[in-house]
Amino acid sequence: QVHLAESGGGSVQAGGSLRLSCAVSGNTPSRHCFAWFRQAPGKEREGVNAISTGAGITYSADSVKGRFIISHDKAKNMVTLQMTNLKPEDTAMYYCAADLTTDACHWLIAGRYQYWGQGTQVTVDS
Repeated sequence: QVHLAESGGGSVQAGGSLRLSCAVSGNTPSRHCFAWFRQAPGKEREGVNAISTGAGITYSADSVKGRFIISHDKAKNMVTLQMTNLKPEDTAMYYCAADLTTDACHWLIAGRYQYWGQGTQVTVDS
């Protein structure tokens, strides 16, 4: 069993930055995927960034490329999402997720991920 716990959400002005953290506990294979998803009210859950823990390859949705960076600290069992130049359309609940079945992480499809955190709210004011 894997447990994910997000932190770091909050409110920020447009153009500002936030850093989300996801604490990982439980047994995980050496190669798997972590990802950040987000969901705004009335919208489907959207994949934002993913990282392959084996190769360290990262993937980003077009909407956040150049602004959001995902990283994984194996020693601390922590997944981080650094968000810069935030826009009002980034406002959503952000979720950390784990797919333990593969380290091919480019799909960014919510249905492929088995474990989810409880979410942390990010609000960007214009």
